Amino acid sequence: MAKNVSAQPEETPDQLLTARRSRALAILAAIAAGIVVCYLLAVPFLPALTWALVLAIMFHPLHRRISKDLRYPEIAAAATVAIAAFVVAVPLTLVAERLVNEAARGAQIVAEALRTGSWRDAIAHYPRIGLGLLWIETQLDLAGLAGNAAALLTNFSASLVRRSVAQIIDAVLTFYFLFYFLRDGREALSMLRSFSPLTSPEMNRLFLRVSETVHAIVFGTFAVAVVQGMLGGLMFWLLGLPSPLLWGLAMGLLAMVPVLGAFIIWIPAALSLALTGEWGKALILVTWGAGVVATVDNLLYPIFVGDRLKLHTVVTFMSMIGGILVFGPAGLVIGPVTFTVTLLLLEIWREHNRSGE
Repeated sequence: MAKNVSAQPEETPDQLLTARRSRALAILAAIAAGIVVCYLLAVPFLPALTWALVLAIMFHPLHRRISKDLRYPEIAAAATVAIAAFVVAVPLTLVAERLVNEAARGAQIVAEALRTGSWRDAIAHYPRIGLGLLWIETQLDLAGLAGNAAALLTNFSASLVRRSVAQIIDAVLTFYFLFYFLRDGREALSMLRSFSPLTSPEMNRLFLRVSETVHAIVFGTFAVAVVQGMLGGLMFWLLGLPSPLLWGLAMGLLAMVPVLGAFIIWIPAALSLALTGEWGKALILVTWGAGVVATVDNLLYPIFVGDRLKLHTVVTFMSMIGGILVFGPAGLVIGPVTFTVTLLLLEIWREHNRSGE
């Protein structure tokens, strides 16, 4: 007995198109959700990834030379990482905590001078200034404020020690990522090319723009730090303060740290001059530090970086400061890179629109 088989109706072209769009939307939604989850998973490692990328770009020429002499990529990458760690991590680790300790010690000296009243001897020859400071002393607890500042700096220095484990972990992660960036950099770039909707020349422009941005940031930071260190050391030398070369170098190194700055050096020095009665020198140092050393950072950095990136000074300033506010110190790189990449994509989009006209 024959069975009746009901024929399945064939899908129309509109139904097939709707089904394809539905699948495409579902895939895009899954990709978007995956990107969000991956971003949340990567956020704790974002600083380490950022600095690893910066180091990979900066040490790429050296790594290329080392790779020519060493046959094995792992050994070449490890050698480059070791050199980068010695050049970057060791000096910053030794200098940062030492300078915070010096600042705390200076605040303690000031607090002791205010507490014992020995500062009055320094203003004995300046009755008008003395009356003003005595009035301020009656209104404010200067010794208490200085003591609080000393305690704050001491606690901050202690917190650096307590957080040393976390800092070591961040440093280890940075150089861990740097190893794989150096060893597998070509494969990673090839993978990005395969997934990108941009053409190969456009991807080359994108990679070049990111590299130029990182070089500009490093160059701008280093150049401004050198200028600040030279200006600070010069004033220390003119005022007859001890070790102007050493303290100029220290101010230059501190100028490269977004959270800190050269003021950690010149403010205690100015207070020390004032407490010893050298009010003129103290005033000159404060004026120079606040009006020149501190200002040159905001003036020169956007100019140096913006000129090399071909960005307006205001845009460079917003990307730099906004990046630091959103991402912390790593935002010094993430902000300008985001701006430059976005502007490049807009340029590519405009070129596509013009070619389609």
